[in-house]
Amino acid sequence: MTYEAMSADIHLFLNQLHLNRCVLIGHSMGGKTAMVFALQWPELVERLVCVDISPSQTKDISGFQNYIAAMKAVDIPRGIPRSTARRMAEEQLRPTIQEPTILYFLLTNLVNAEDQFVWRVNLKAISQHLNDIMSFPDFQTSYLGPTLFLGGSKSGYISSSNYPEIKRLFPEAEIQHIPDAGHWVHADQPQEFITAICNFIALHPR
Repeated sequence: MTYEAMSADIHLFLNQLHLNRCVLIGHSMGGKTAMVFALQWPELVERLVCVDISPSQTKDISGFQNYIAAMKAVDIPRGIPRSTARRMAEEQLRPTIQEPTILYFLLTNLVNAEDQFVWRVNLKAISQHLNDIMSFPDFQTSYLGPTLFLGGSKSGYISSSNYPEIKRLFPEAEIQHIPDAGHWVHADQPQEFITAICNFIALHPR
């Protein structure tokens, strides 16, 4: 669960698809993974879009650690219907996760395996690599291709304090914020999100 490992997954995936260039778009952790990939293999990335994330430490502004702890603590008995299991998980998570968008997104990872409801994501691996996930690898290189950092105006994940590091690693970066959007930009303002990306791609043709 390091960004270098996840970047290598993207590299393998592109090879499997026989793609030698791509427009890479990533949100949050996916955005950090996309940044690392572009910095490691810039020749494979035609354009880069990082959604509500920057190449910086996010521990102080993210509730991610609390979400993982709450998910690990969920206790659901065997042999109950899915609707009951989901309701029990929701009740146990709600004291920690009040934001409905985040809560319901996390509940999509609840699956039935051998008559037992478990989390689809590997909570053990995530817990062991929380420091890696919350930070960003050290790079002395830069990605010189067209780059868009697209944040939500109600989110603190891309702030003015991040701009120097963004510009160091991504000198051609544009930074935009979508009004009335939080961290889940694509869910909060889907049409504005799509429009911003389409405009960025149109301004930077092949």
